[in-house]
Amino acid sequence: MDEAALIRFAKTGDLTAFNKLVLQYQDMLYNTAYRILSDPGLAGDATQEAFISAFRKLKSYRGGSFKAWLLRIVTNACYDELRRQKRRPTTPLEPITENDEEMESPRWLADSAESPEKQLENLELEQAIQRCIENLPPDFRAVVVLADIQGLDYKEAAAALKKPLGTIKSRLARARLRLRECLQKVKELLPTAFRLEGENNQ
Repeated sequence: MDEAALIRFAKTGDLTAFNKLVLQYQDMLYNTAYRILSDPGLAGDATQEAFISAFRKLKSYRGGSFKAWLLRIVTNACYDELRRQKRRPTTPLEPITENDEEMESPRWLADSAESPEKQLENLELEQAIQRCIENLPPDFRAVVVLADIQGLDYKEAAAALKKPLGTIKSRLARARLRLRECLQKVKELLPTAFRLEGENNQ
């Protein structure tokens, strides 16, 4: 059954059809939430909240990019969480070793198929990229995650964020500039992992 058919059935309250849509998009929504919130637990909560909200609002979906529609919902859930954090700051819990010491590079972040040196390089780069993304204002963070990480084009990102196309282009250009400046310290690692130019966005 194709996506359009699944959406039609889900609109009638068919949970099986909706669950198939969840399986198709859950990783994308979780990764988006994690990039914006930088916390796996909060990202999982935001993803779950987004799918619940999507099911409730499904009858309001009028066509167009279903992916962009879902990403708008999860991004809004992340914005809500960021607003809650401003009112109630929290310190995220880090993985702890057997000796009750903070684990800086937990093993579960690494891909066992790669060499230890490559794992370390990728982990260092991933952490550097995430730190730079965290330093962006929330509006910049959202647009760079949707465009450069999730691969949405300008129109899809504009639809997901409900912003004019010109605003998206402006925010993305400024966000990329800030990321370039932040990532200069690890620029020798960048060609293999992070695309800032957005060749496919035109």
